[in-house]
Amino acid sequence: MIDTAKSADGTPITFERRGVGPVVVVVAGAGNDRHGDEPLVAELAAEFSVVTYDRRGRGESGDTAPYAVEREIEDLAAIVAALDEPVIVHGISSGGALALLAAAAGVPMARLSVFEPPYRGETEEVPEGYADEMRELVAAGRWDDAAGLFMMSAVGAPEEAVAEAKASPVWAELRSFAPTLVYDAFVMKDSKVPGELASIATPVLVVNSNGSTDWLKTAALVTAKVVPGARQVGLDGEFHSVPPERLAPELSAFYRDPR
Repeated sequence: MIDTAKSADGTPITFERRGVGPVVVVVAGAGNDRHGDEPLVAELAAEFSVVTYDRRGRGESGDTAPYAVEREIEDLAAIVAALDEPVIVHGISSGGALALLAAAAGVPMARLSVFEPPYRGETEEVPEGYADEMRELVAAGRWDDAAGLFMMSAVGAPEEAVAEAKASPVWAELRSFAPTLVYDAFVMKDSKVPGELASIATPVLVVNSNGSTDWLKTAALVTAKVVPGARQVGLDGEFHSVPPERLAPELSAFYRDPR
């Protein structure tokens, strides 16, 4: 079922629901729309009613200017209100950071799981002014440069990896998301774990891949320390990914835990 929720500023946000059972709303990360996490959605939909949505500026959703992170929090709140029943939320990468901010802002969630919100420590800082530079590149129509800067500054990829990506079939899709890569840059702010996460009362699970870089593993540990009572688990996988058949059972066990 595909439907639309109207955010607080009037922006239409398209969402899709499949499966039956407790509702799980998936918040996509950078470079993805509501179709970007299909393998995990398929696994979860075997026992949950899974809702995916096009974040502001992506897919079939609107994009009312000016952008602010608060508008994206309101978008998620509009989805939750439209569903009109208790929801669990799962946020992926920067979508996880957005979901944590939403929980801290009081968006109602029965439970929240996040996969590798890409916070950084003092030794792994995102370059100062990164978000503003991304915005300027997109405004100038330099989408390839913006996507390349995202890969190097936000993901931590070397220049040669960017060159390889530009020569691959996936580059056109990443480039198409350039305007909303700016939005994710502002969601992450200075890429430090926000202090306001300490106000979250929702039960939280933080998941990381054991195959990720050290800074992503550290981010998961620090996030779990800041959020009161949060659990943290590392699962076998590759860089910034865990096979859905391994991740879904871990999420399901947390969602169904009565504690």
